[in-house]
Amino acid sequence: MGEESANLKLIKDAYARWNVNKELSFEHWMSLLADDVRWRSLAAGARGMEFTGICDCKDDVRNYFVGLAQDWEMQHYSPVHYVAQDDWVVMRGTCGWRHRRTNKVVETPKADFLRLKDGKVVEFHEFYDTAAALDAAR
Repeated sequence: MGEESANLKLIKDAYARWNVNKELSFEHWMSLLADDVRWRSLAAGARGMEFTGICDCKDDVRNYFVGLAQDWEMQHYSPVHYVAQDDWVVMRGTCGWRHRRTNKVVETPKADFLRLKDGKVVEFHEFYDTAAALDAAR
């Protein structure tokens, strides 16, 4: 199996687990991360979604997941398409979340760009409807 195929299989499995086990089951994702992972979220730490700030190591990403689970309840995470090229895997799909404090639900398109090296995620960039998420959080 080539590197692209191995990376694609690893990431597809991670998203399948994420959708089934929901936001409190982030340990599998943690096991896939390089120690010096670069993790970026489109909200970039905006007020109401502070947990989305810049992450430059696994401990930062753990804090991201803890903040996510504290503030949001996953309704679903539904990958639709994957593309693998060289050391990148891109996932395009949709996800739904309910904010625990405001009780507002957000349904948004979702795109994640992941770069892997030696079977570990070294970069992650997520894109979603930040306006809707920020509105639901406030």
